[in-house]
Amino acid sequence: MGDKIHSKKIATEAKVNMIPGFDGEIDDEDMCVKVANDIGYPVMIKASAGGGGKGMRIAWNDKEAREGYRLSKQEARSSFGDDRMLVEKFIDNPRHIEMQVR
Repeated sequence: MGDKIHSKKIATEAKVNMIPGFDGEIDDEDMCVKVANDIGYPVMIKASAGGGGKGMRIAWNDKEAREGYRLSKQEARSSFGDDRMLVEKFIDNPRHIEMQVR
């Protein structure tokens, strides 16, 4: 699913375990910082429509969250034509599992 915000909502409704984060769109830098503090640093700031590593930034503190939000939003707008953002806990050394659903 290309829309990560919508995908997370569907997964949550299906009771799939998810990375801790905010279930919805992050509206501005202040909201990004608030959510990051609620989750706990480090966090991953991501474009909802992103892919291939575009529109993603790791933030370790409030300053990086503000800057990461602004830069990710700009990159998402120019790369995908969709600048909606989300924030979730950054997982260091994750295991990647991917599957196709038909």
